[in-house]
Amino acid sequence: MNTHALILRVALVAAVFLAGRPVRSQNAPPALDPKKILTYRVHTTDKLSIRIFQEDELSTICLVDSKGTVNLPLIGELHVYGLTLREAELAIQNAYRDSRYLRNPEVTVTVETYAEREVSISGQVKAPGRYALPAETTMSLLELITRAQGLTDTAQGTKVRVTRVLPDGTTHVFTEDVESRITGRAKGRDETLILEPDDIIYVPERII
Repeated sequence: MNTHALILRVALVAAVFLAGRPVRSQNAPPALDPKKILTYRVHTTDKLSIRIFQEDELSTICLVDSKGTVNLPLIGELHVYGLTLREAELAIQNAYRDSRYLRNPEVTVTVETYAEREVSISGQVKAPGRYALPAETTMSLLELITRAQGLTDTAQGTKVRVTRVLPDGTTHVFTEDVESRITGRAKGRDETLILEPDDIIYVPERII
């Protein structure tokens, strides 16, 4: 085999090998941290798309009202506030099945428009106020305090209070030690509380 033919064969083998390799885009977005992916729960004023397979007349787009319900064709009001999208799908399927309108409905629920998702923080932080939560990823209490420009010099960061209204209407208060995370006394990744819409955060003043 002459030199020219050998070069052509090597080039052909290299081309075949490279063609079989996946192409990595330089502009591909970074993958989301699995620990930051949010299991989204339905909130009031979410606009939901509710699709029922092969039942176009029953498919609808509706707003979650102040009571946490959606108004479904034939069914009427159904409470979905606080449910994951999969739980909402199952609740709607059961409603149509139990009412004997459909024998085996296949429901898909997606969010057309997300409700405004905010939390408020007051007390001993440098920038108190209301802050928007991302729709599809989480925000921790420590991340919120960082966005609020940190604690003041007189903050009692070991007893930060988070007041949350649960889906059943009851209120729960969490007390979190954020100061240990900020000062580095607590090692490892940020494990402070993951915030939910309408959480009320209060940073008390340190008693001297």
